[in-house]
Amino acid sequence: MSEDETEIGSPESVAAECETVAVSVGDRVEGVATVTLSRPDSRNALNAQMRAELKDVLDAIEASDVRVVVLTGSDESGAFVAGADVNELRERGPIEQREASKRPRVYEYVDDLEQPVVGAINGHALGGGCELAQACDTRIAREDAKLGQPEINLGIMPGGGGTQRLPRLVGEGQAMRL
Repeated sequence: MSEDETEIGSPESVAAECETVAVSVGDRVEGVATVTLSRPDSRNALNAQMRAELKDVLDAIEASDVRVVVLTGSDESGAFVAGADVNELRERGPIEQREASKRPRVYEYVDDLEQPVVGAINGHALGGGCELAQACDTRIAREDAKLGQPEINLGIMPGGGGTQRLPRLVGEGQAMRL
């Protein structure tokens, strides 16, 4: 256990305090942390609690001896992340939304993590979930997974960096086609 890990806590001990994020380290392969998002009642919609818990877990992972992170959704959820929690968004005023959007957001946490992050997309990855997948270093999707930015059909700009990340990942022409 590293000195930083002692100060922050191991990824498993930090996750033990979480309701929506679980971590297992070394269960399948030594040095690999599997981070599982679990809000089955909302298909893993990102809310403030899940974002905060994921940030805490990622801080603990970065300070640990973990070499690779696998980020996935729980089997019960049937989704990787089905987007932002729209009920929570409806309840916020403009000032609260601005505060909630301050950087670093969860997307930057994933993107900037020292360890490589594999997005194991095991269901819907829509809106913020698609942007979270794009923030991973690599993505592996189940054959029946659905990825998309449905907010563009509502005239809303993807808020998690999808308009910048997608062209970097697939090229501008392919991003425009998608």
